[in-house]
Amino acid sequence: MPARPAALDAASLRILECLQQDSEISVADLAERVGLSTSPCWRRVNDLKEAGVIRGCVAVVDPLSLGLAVNVFVHVSLEKQTQAALQAFDEAVRGRPEVMECYLMSGEADYMLRVVVEDLGQYQKLVLDHLTRIPGVANIRSSFALGQVKYTTALPLGHLTR
Repeated sequence: MPARPAALDAASLRILECLQQDSEISVADLAERVGLSTSPCWRRVNDLKEAGVIRGCVAVVDPLSLGLAVNVFVHVSLEKQTQAALQAFDEAVRGRPEVMECYLMSGEADYMLRVVVEDLGQYQKLVLDHLTRIPGVANIRSSFALGQVKYTTALPLGHLTR
């Protein structure tokens, strides 16, 4: 069952739109942008945090500036989709810092991962030393990103204004 969207009014949605673009904005500037006074704006931001709508604020770092030039989408199939096999895989990939995202999937593969590494050698090391050693892994297929067309961390909010 999908999670139910939070009941948010127009001011809270404007706050979320602004914070998704710049989480370092001052409360005074945020309040001005969304049309609230400072104290009510601050309270709303705190309420959004307490409700779990805002899970945290992070710095978005450019991977190329850190020498992380290889972006790989990895499709992993398991021998069997038992609870134990799924749990073993989940736990194994959670501990890998180069695995940026991991999704349990429907379709041909059981999992899809997004992996970021310095070079092909590092990706080969991840596959051979870690992914192939996870119990129950049957097949690993890799697709290498040639270029990034779009990347955003901002979630679409338009469906909440209807």
